[in-house]
Amino acid sequence: MVHSHYSSQFSALTPRERHVMDYVVSGKPNKVIAAELGVSQRTIEAHRARIFQKLQVRNAIELTRCLLTQHAAR
Repeated sequence: MVHSHYSSQFSALTPRERHVMDYVVSGKPNKVIAAELGVSQRTIEAHRARIFQKLQVRNAIELTRCLLTQHAAR
């Protein structure tokens, strides 16, 4: 089932990755996310790459679709 697949993927995210994911899907650029979280832009790029890898998405649009699919399944 698609939504159970996403559930297991979302559970693999760390709390920080989930926080960064919320910023990414809201459309904020890495530089802004970094400033708001008090970390370097490179750190956000690394979090973003791990999020994309864990959820098997290629970009923020696919990430948003994945997140919407997960919420719709609940």
